[in-house]
Amino acid sequence: MFNIGIRMKEVLEKGQPGSEITVMGWVRTFRNNQFIALNDGSTNTNLQVVAELGKFDDSLLKRITTGAALKVSGKLVESPGKGQHVELKANTIEILGDSDPEKYPLQPKKHSLEFLREIAHLRFRTNTFASVFRVRNTVAFAIHKFFNEKGFVYLHAPIITASDAEGAGETFHVTNFDLENVPRTPDGKVDYKEDFFGRHANLTVSGQLEAELGATALGNVYTFGPTFRAENSNTTRHLAEFWMIEPEMAFYDLEDNMNLAEEFIKYIISYTLENCKEDMAFLDARLTDEEKTKPQQERSEMGLVEKLQFVLSHTFERVSYTEAIDILKNCNYNKKKKFKYPVNEWGIDLQSEHERYLVEKHFKKPVILYNYPKGIKAFYMRSNEDGKTVAAMDILVPGIGEIVGGSQREERLDNLEQRMKEMNVPVDEMYWYLDLRRFGTVPHSGFGLGFERVVQFVTGMTNIRDVIPFPRYPKSVEF
Repeated sequence: MFNIGIRMKEVLEKGQPGSEITVMGWVRTFRNNQFIALNDGSTNTNLQVVAELGKFDDSLLKRITTGAALKVSGKLVESPGKGQHVELKANTIEILGDSDPEKYPLQPKKHSLEFLREIAHLRFRTNTFASVFRVRNTVAFAIHKFFNEKGFVYLHAPIITASDAEGAGETFHVTNFDLENVPRTPDGKVDYKEDFFGRHANLTVSGQLEAELGATALGNVYTFGPTFRAENSNTTRHLAEFWMIEPEMAFYDLEDNMNLAEEFIKYIISYTLENCKEDMAFLDARLTDEEKTKPQQERSEMGLVEKLQFVLSHTFERVSYTEAIDILKNCNYNKKKKFKYPVNEWGIDLQSEHERYLVEKHFKKPVILYNYPKGIKAFYMRSNEDGKTVAAMDILVPGIGEIVGGSQREERLDNLEQRMKEMNVPVDEMYWYLDLRRFGTVPHSGFGLGFERVVQFVTGMTNIRDVIPFPRYPKSVEF
């Protein structure tokens, strides 16, 4: 059996001097022709391997370069060095894969995040990205654990769909047409009846509508999968392909929805802090170093772990959209024209700068905004009695802005049909969605959590492209 190795995290935490073990990993550094820093991705801490002088051929030692893959067997001994209690005294060293030091781009020095984005296929091997993606894994597990403990059913929503849940039209089209010879109708339009699905299809922007179907039969469900937006945004907050968590609950009103979302976010944070202590300590220190390069007035008042613990210990502030507009209109930031988008009237769609002001400057804790103007929200949100607002809610967090968006859904058939007509949503094509209101309609609610945004928040990374393995954005589809 080839794989008889033990993971380095276990060696460093539980390894006993005198044990005979085999490890496999990649060389981080090799110094004095004797000391190999080996890492297998299970931890950021390297295991020191000692190649006793004179024991190994020079031809072998020359191949031990940064990035090379090794299989090492030997005996654990007490380490005289700082930072680890054991090191591995090598008996055998096998080179599994060479790495040309003249060409390998990850030499042992500090690399910028911009440079690492250009070599995203190799950036997992850096400490920063190893920590980010181990945390991402833990956050994903925490999400499934939370819903499983609450009895939710995990529903797989379709990736290919004929609906645009948001009604924004920013979708990627799905076709098997030869784009050099597209069938057309007599009046020159694309003849989608000839396409694979017999109609226009696109990649999903949300699994919400399908989740509603599940919730009105199974009670509480959630989806967790990739979603796509053909939005031409080159920002630190947007991706063309990202993952969404979308729970949907029957017999929930807006308040129930807000309560669940707050509990959910706190659970994710708590679970990650408990189960990723080493990686969170590393990311905390990384962010502290990054903050030192900023002007004093732009630095965060709290460290990463301190900020997350602060979120856990405080109830989220609940503020209506109308109250938020009054705060923003009358704040000094707005009066001194420091906002890129001035706040001067009720009904505007809040920008990230407004959301972050409310969270970071005014309330100084996470905020849940609710009861938004119906003119800036989707057709499926329940109309309030005032006729102007809908039962929508967004959760805003420091450094990110909106992290959750949700609403109580419109369960009244007449109201929903009227709203769809107002927003030019095809009523006939959405018969299946309306059937939920025809046959045993119930109050129900749900929300969407952008997975990458929550990973950004937990890791302290400032660019969303740094928390997904292979980011997709305009003019970029490598790897």
